[in-house]
Amino acid sequence: MQTARYFGAHDIRIEEMPVPEPSDGEVLMRIKASGICGSDVMHWYRAGRGPVVLGHEVAGEVAAMGNGVSGLRLGDRIAAAHHVPCNTCHYCRNGHHTVCDTLRSTNFFPGGFAEYVLLPAINVERGLFILPDTLSFEEATFIEPLACVLRGQRIAGTSIGHSVLVIGSGISGLLHIQMARALVASVVAATDISDYRLETAKSFGADLAIHAGDDVPELFRKANRGRGADIIILTSGAERAIDHAFRTIDRGGTILFFAPAAKDTAVPLPVNDLFWRNEITLTSSYAANYNEHIIAMEYIRQGRINVRSMITHRLPLAETAKGFQLVEDAGNSLKVIIEP
Repeated sequence: MQTARYFGAHDIRIEEMPVPEPSDGEVLMRIKASGICGSDVMHWYRAGRGPVVLGHEVAGEVAAMGNGVSGLRLGDRIAAAHHVPCNTCHYCRNGHHTVCDTLRSTNFFPGGFAEYVLLPAINVERGLFILPDTLSFEEATFIEPLACVLRGQRIAGTSIGHSVLVIGSGISGLLHIQMARALVASVVAATDISDYRLETAKSFGADLAIHAGDDVPELFRKANRGRGADIIILTSGAERAIDHAFRTIDRGGTILFFAPAAKDTAVPLPVNDLFWRNEITLTSSYAANYNEHIIAMEYIRQGRINVRSMITHRLPLAETAKGFQLVEDAGNSLKVIIEP
């Protein structure tokens, strides 16, 4: 089978490898669609890990099964989570499934940018989802990223009547905008450095789109009757973005660090101005658990979150390098889907 193997920044090669054979409890998925995630082009994060086949936003068909697999048939339409927890450790038992050691060690083989991917038995047991007939393979690639968004906003506490500022209007930001709308936030605003993405943010439900080069705190407060934001979601790890969050959060508000910052990024924490007497919460989220994937799939199936309109490019496996470049350039592109 063909794979798109990542050797480093701007070095992706189409290579052949044998089709994996499933062992007991394992499932072989024939990839029909695989989304490129922003983390796939986070080269500082990938440094020293190549060569590797990336890709974790996958959907496809059951092509083969090992002994002991039940509840599935050949040809079933499925999606899968690449990281799954043990469900028994201290962290899982306390609701922190995504910091579980097992979750951080599980993955597909070889990766989603391939014609086939092998799902380990633990992923089959705890992270495989049969797709509704009305859900396309392309839409299903959004289940995992939307599940992460859902978890983030649950942790941040987004609810009816909250004012929300989403900093960064890439794919994660656009999903957060739509999720905030679905959770009946009163005001939803977005920032970005790209005029294209600011316009896109408005088309996906943002009441206000602010260029990151402008005075974000002042413009947000003008739109929110003089108040800062109840919830701020950082989908950018840039220092300027973090500074905007610190200066725009309202008393009693929550800042969610959803995206990582560049390696070794550190920002001063204005303890007195930010925290003292103001009851500000700083929190973070990572990945998603099984239930969040199921809920995300339902949001997409019901049309409560519009993912189809976010797809701007569909490319064959042979053009994976082009897809990575489109995502990295962050120009007039949103979601790029690889379709082997």
